[in-house]
Amino acid sequence: MTVRIYVRASTKDQDATRALADLVTFSTRYGETYVDYVEHFSGTKLERPALTQLLNDAEQDDILLVESVDRLSRLSQDDFAILKQRIKDKGLRLVVADLPTTHTVSEGMTGDILKVINNMLIDLLATMAKLDNDKRRERIKQGLANSGYKPSGKKPNTAKHKRIKDLARQNNMTKDEIAKAVSVGVATVYRVLKQG
Repeated sequence: MTVRIYVRASTKDQDATRALADLVTFSTRYGETYVDYVEHFSGTKLERPALTQLLNDAEQDDILLVESVDRLSRLSQDDFAILKQRIKDKGLRLVVADLPTTHTVSEGMTGDILKVINNMLIDLLATMAKLDNDKRRERIKQGLANSGYKPSGKKPNTAKHKRIKDLARQNNMTKDEIAKAVSVGVATVYRVLKQG
């Protein structure tokens, strides 16, 4: 069994590794073996590179350890249902550091009841994380509108976009390596390549 630690922050300006040391220490409750997956990507997106890698690497009875539910998901209910199914299909056990009921496994009727409670709590916390994110975005929009600010949008750096496409065509670099070579986030690499 491997503990797969997932830490996420939305932007490169935030410290995704902020909680990693605490989670590594916490993971020793479940054994010596852990792998960490760190990314700067929005929790509102179902498809995230590090999370996808974690799910690809995971094996039956591994543990998916997160600091809190909002680090795993700020997804819509439909997308969160898809993510939960992917986690279940891989046979992962979700442990949320700030949700103590997920820390232990009980057998029999107590275990069954605890699973139901955990699923309800995780669903509730995921819904609250999504609503919190939506409210924050709306307040920002209202504040900008009230201040008279009219966003013009960030202009794409065409030179960096061209370099990303050139490196991708060479087919010998991963998206992470391309991001580092061009000094952009991996999300930018995915977005540029998706645009064609």
